Amino acid sequence: MAQYLKEHLSFTQAQCQLVLEDAADGSGKKLYGMQGIFIEGDKRNANERIYPGYEIRRAVDTINEQISQGHSVLGEVDHPDDLKINLDRVSHMIDKMWYEGSTGYGKLKLLPTPMGQLVKTMLDSGVKLGVSSRGSGNVDDRTGHVSDFEIVTVDVVAQPSAPNAYPTAIYEGLLNHKGGQKLLDMFKDPAKSGKAQRYVKEEVMRLIRGLKIEGK
Repeated sequence: MAQYLKEHLSFTQAQCQLVLEDAADGSGKKLYGMQGIFIEGDKRNANERIYPGYEIRRAVDTINEQISQGHSVLGEVDHPDDLKINLDRVSHMIDKMWYEGSTGYGKLKLLPTPMGQLVKTMLDSGVKLGVSSRGSGNVDDRTGHVSDFEIVTVDVVAQPSAPNAYPTAIYEGLLNHKGGQKLLDMFKDPAKSGKAQRYVKEEVMRLIRGLKIEGK
């Protein structure tokens, strides 16, 4: 029976790059998303598993086929305990994936959801977030080699060195914050005025400082 597999890469390990695009109002560049390494093959990882290069390439091809057929490959912040996509926690969608040798790369687009806006604010403010593939496959108990690997999605997660920097901590902190629901409602409406958006960012950063989780 296939196992639930997740593999975490820090901001540095994933060689993450922030992707910018021209703002619609001509005001300059704005954050579009992230790109970098999504999963590594042909090497023993921190979970003592080895993904053969051909498994990585096949899984990447499957993701791209889904995207080309018009399916949205959605990702969340942090990791749920199963392969189901929780719409209330979606922060981004995968634009595309590709491979170089046995390494799988990808590009993700942040969405104007509450979680997507929180991730955007954290990245804009210098918080280092990593990525983590989520999928299934069979693992040889003796060698650690993975077979029949399928990627379901790639999630945005915290740096291993900063366990309290999970976006979940920000989200839950906002819910317990005075006026937090109002801030989350503003996140849901990206058409809010620039003044309102600045207010949201200031309040989120105040919460981040309070939790002492700013990026290193």
